[in-house]
Amino acid sequence: MLRFFMRAIVVLIAAVLLYASPSSADIYRYVDENGVVCYTDSPMGKKTVRVLREKKLSGRPELSGGPQRPAEGRDYSTYVQQAATKYEIEPDLIKAVIKTESNGNHRAVSRKGAMGLMQLMPSTANDMNVVNPFNPEENIEGGTRYLRSLLEKFNGDLTLALAAYNAGPKTVEKYRSVPPISETRQYVRKIMALFKGKGNYSFTSAAQENATPQPVPIYRVVLDDGTVLFTNSSYTKTGKVRF
Repeated sequence: MLRFFMRAIVVLIAAVLLYASPSSADIYRYVDENGVVCYTDSPMGKKTVRVLREKKLSGRPELSGGPQRPAEGRDYSTYVQQAATKYEIEPDLIKAVIKTESNGNHRAVSRKGAMGLMQLMPSTANDMNVVNPFNPEENIEGGTRYLRSLLEKFNGDLTLALAAYNAGPKTVEKYRSVPPISETRQYVRKIMALFKGKGNYSFTSAAQENATPQPVPIYRVVLDDGTVLFTNSSYTKTGKVRF
């Protein structure tokens, strides 16, 4: 729990520096000695990777790796379609989550420390193997993968999956329904209004798809006349031996 709050504080400090000050700095990602993924504006001698770079002329941050277009009006449809196909989720649902979470701003950082288009918390980004949550392609991939995992967890119930995306799966499990949290209920209603698609999903889990067929048990049975019988039926005669 302490590590979680430390991660959130680091990102929150970075967000304040980025959006509240014209002299905002670059944002770096590093893994501390306990394996915790951290984001900071000050490397302090750590072995870091820069994930967000300040655009010097305008004072606005941008992704490292070359010039970027303004967040407004950017087209992420290619990344959305890729993730939708991979995780069997409708593209319009992903777009509705992006619209609700960040309004299409790939540099967005919430007060709680959630980052990017689909607002991934540091721990979630780490679990989804997202190295740079400010990279649109990585963020959409990770966010969609997380949404898919929540749909599977809640048996395809989209309402509960969205509630868990906002409030956390443990909170939804506690109430066994959409939690009585105003923000979460508004969040679910907004996405469902934008999406207007199906409310339930059905998946064949990867575990089922890749499962190794289990061998059929064979039984050896000695009948009353001394006949030895081998069968795959759960025979009830005395002398049954399973192989």
